[in-house]
Amino acid sequence: MKYLLIILSCLCFSLSLAQANEIHEERIQFEAGKSGATINGQIKGYKIVDYLLHAEAGQTISVKFAANFTSAYFNLLPPENPIALFTGSIAGHSYNGVLPLTGVYKIRVYLMRNAARRGSTAKYKLTLKIEGN
Repeated sequence: MKYLLIILSCLCFSLSLAQANEIHEERIQFEAGKSGATINGQIKGYKIVDYLLHAEAGQTISVKFAANFTSAYFNLLPPENPIALFTGSIAGHSYNGVLPLTGVYKIRVYLMRNAARRGSTAKYKLTLKIEGN
């Protein structure tokens, strides 16, 4: 009986970790002749959406985020690095800056843990623009 409880506890913990790490990736490609795009989306609970966008070092990126729920944010992560260049929950809902590296950047949309734990849902609009080079 003791082992059954341990196994069930481990299974529940594993399922909660899997739920907490649910990341959906979407590649962004601008329409021909365009240097930007607007994306409308929705997240719920622990779901995270990573928008993947290839950019060159020296280009300027502009990201604007609007959501119908105050606990929804975005982060900007550089290529091959988990440390964010911009953290929305600290710095706000827009970013404008020069990109330091060439590669695939991630624009990560997420809910803060308190909202995710409650299973909250947020609809959002993400507006991206890249200029230069």
